[in-house]
Amino acid sequence: MADNGNRKTELIDQLESGPWPSFVKEIKKAKETSPACDDLLGQLELSYNQKVGHWKHGGIVGVMGYGGGVIGRYSDVPEEFPAIAHFHTMRINMPSGWFYTSKSLRTLCDIWERHGSGLTNMHGSTGDIIFLGTKTAELEPTFAELTAAGFDLGGSGSCMRTPSACVGQARCEWASYDTMKICNEVTHEYQDELHRPPFPYKFKVKCSGCANDCVAAIARADLSIIGTWKDDIRQDDAAVAEYAAKGIDIQKDVCDLCPTKCMGWDGSKLTINNRECVHCMHCINVMPKALRPGKEKGAVFLLGAKAPILQGAQLSSVMVPFVPADEILETAKELISRVWDFWDEYGNNRERVGELIQRVGMANFLDAIGLDPIPEMISAPRDNPYIFFKEEEEE
Repeated sequence: MADNGNRKTELIDQLESGPWPSFVKEIKKAKETSPACDDLLGQLELSYNQKVGHWKHGGIVGVMGYGGGVIGRYSDVPEEFPAIAHFHTMRINMPSGWFYTSKSLRTLCDIWERHGSGLTNMHGSTGDIIFLGTKTAELEPTFAELTAAGFDLGGSGSCMRTPSACVGQARCEWASYDTMKICNEVTHEYQDELHRPPFPYKFKVKCSGCANDCVAAIARADLSIIGTWKDDIRQDDAAVAEYAAKGIDIQKDVCDLCPTKCMGWDGSKLTINNRECVHCMHCINVMPKALRPGKEKGAVFLLGAKAPILQGAQLSSVMVPFVPADEILETAKELISRVWDFWDEYGNNRERVGELIQRVGMANFLDAIGLDPIPEMISAPRDNPYIFFKEEEEE
């Protein structure tokens, strides 16, 4: 049992055991220079003892002119832990692809040590740089120094959340479009919606360069822009044979795991029915020297993912199955405009776009935003179609 000064923390000390990194260990290191971290440990121990969280939300708090970017947090036992009576979180808009110079990282840390607890989360599930814990009076000075250093706040509340992207073509050979460029341009295009919450609830845009989806857009983003290709997979038969000779079980490890069973292996020749391929990247991941994405590259647009809030978790649904790489930004802006117009008018409070689609029905939603229904909108069009046509419409 540790004794941190006069403070006993026997329960949270257990979180330092085991082979994994420990946030408790990091907070203890930070308390050497930050009194807030010492009180933070004390309140955390109290919460573990009482099995009650001791954070409360005390109303809206932020910086002048912005309605988002700061998450207000207060202790409900400030008399016992005065250094964290206020312990607000600031979200800082990260660079596309999370590329930093060492100088910029030092600048961020120096700002936060001057004005906050010194604790950071690189990065939160939102993608932002997370500054954990500061007083209300320090919000404006922190913001002033951040803007002077070229940084801005990210999104929080019922707004356009900070767009995020994988590293894309900067480092990844599988990216079918420039994710970082699109992310940066979308971020600049929607500054007002990002900083001044105007929506029924949050709206997230995430850009992945391929179906490996390294930013988990399909599970978390209201609008997912995921790289894909339109033509056939490029195939090198000699390299396929080399993989087989080196021990890859192509039937078991590639063909049997293909979600649409569009691949065949006769022991010497790999065949691909590209018309049935959904471009999931599995075969390419297994045999990257033998198979590559096609040359006609672009992205697929999906809508409606969310984590459980009012309803259960949802994955995105395809809206536009292919957009050429040079048309992605304009298509994104047009689709966002249509979706927002309908969502603003008919969305309920705290209702994400995916929940709106569920409530009004996909057919009505598509009609409202001016998109025609297509087979790609259905996860298994041969098995569970949910868009039906009347006989006179078919004629």
